[in-house]
Amino acid sequence: MRHFIRILLCICLLVPVVASCDTADDHAGKAVRTSGVSDDTIRLGSSLALTGHAGYLGTQTLRGAQAYLNNVNDSGGVHGRRIEVIAMDDSYDPPQCLVNTQNLIIDNDVFALFCYVGTPTTVKVLPLVDEAKIPLIGMFTGANRLREPFNRNVINIRASYYQETASAVRHIVEDLKLSKIGVFYQYDAYGFDGLVGTELALKQFGMELVARSSYIRGTLNVEDALDKIRKAGTEAVIMIGTYGACARFINLALDQGYDPVFHNVSFVGAEELARRIGSRTPANVLMSQVVPPPTSSSDVKGAASEYVALLKKYFPNDTPSFVGLEGFLNARILVEGLQRAGRNLTREGLIQAIESIRNFEVGPGMIITYGPEDRQGLDAIYFTRLVDGRFVPFNDWFGLKTLLGNGQ
Repeated sequence: MRHFIRILLCICLLVPVVASCDTADDHAGKAVRTSGVSDDTIRLGSSLALTGHAGYLGTQTLRGAQAYLNNVNDSGGVHGRRIEVIAMDDSYDPPQCLVNTQNLIIDNDVFALFCYVGTPTTVKVLPLVDEAKIPLIGMFTGANRLREPFNRNVINIRASYYQETASAVRHIVEDLKLSKIGVFYQYDAYGFDGLVGTELALKQFGMELVARSSYIRGTLNVEDALDKIRKAGTEAVIMIGTYGACARFINLALDQGYDPVFHNVSFVGAEELARRIGSRTPANVLMSQVVPPPTSSSDVKGAASEYVALLKKYFPNDTPSFVGLEGFLNARILVEGLQRAGRNLTREGLIQAIESIRNFEVGPGMIITYGPEDRQGLDAIYFTRLVDGRFVPFNDWFGLKTLLGNGQ
């Protein structure tokens, strides 16, 4: 059954920085209607997992975006218009995401697509994006397919999986001095992306994987994959999966006395992975992130602390998360683009407005820049380690090497 949530969000009246280069008039000077835009409303559409084995990721992404948009709502609207986000549940199922997106574009006549979650789901709808020439903004996925080949309608905020795996491999090889690296991955476009990224990173060091093994999306059948990786003597496992499968893999490995370095990419979901690992306190569970920790004391004036404050205000029962902060930043860039596009809003005008964003600081060290050939706003990678049931900021690789028994 398809679930959908209609979220009405009003956004404040702010002065545009750059007016839209496109117009909503035809050649005869008559007004031409822009899809999803009325005198008082901008209608957006989102297909994401709100239930199922990736439901936590979709829910947190959406609430992070809502926290920012609700705050803007308290002040009015963007150039006199409120934003309506129609969010449909796809349960992380690509065919359902395709159906949802068709409904959003055709039946709901949305202006843009926003806050999609997952590689196999988002990649599935790219032909629709191209056909409709509709902006797709702020996806919770680092898939290379959303970056290459270049697509001017696709606006990424976060760093890519290639960047995450390259940074992880560099630290594992150079700092931890480990050489036997394997990949545990979900057998779909998401997993393949992380697998290729890891292989490319190892190639820079003249190395190859010692093992690769997969599981089927939507299952927790990881036993065979674990057995293959363990028998290869793998010292570090790059994990490209969802929180349920990755947690089961780690827990089963620890039960068997097998304790390599477990490195998870950001999509796994830090808070839910930590919860499923439970009270165990292994020192060797790492995760790369594409946003700073949402509780970072060094970010008192940045997006992370703003997200924490607004989440507490609008969703007091929610706990801040890395995933939610990504959704928050997605909304922030969306609104910045709408402000710059001006009152005479068109899809092309929004694209050009986002292209105009240069050196836009959203927090210490978080500088967002776009351009005519640049469709990714951020490049930074952060590392965290599981400590006492939660993932905390981490950069002491020598200390970890010593802790793991690899130091002198």
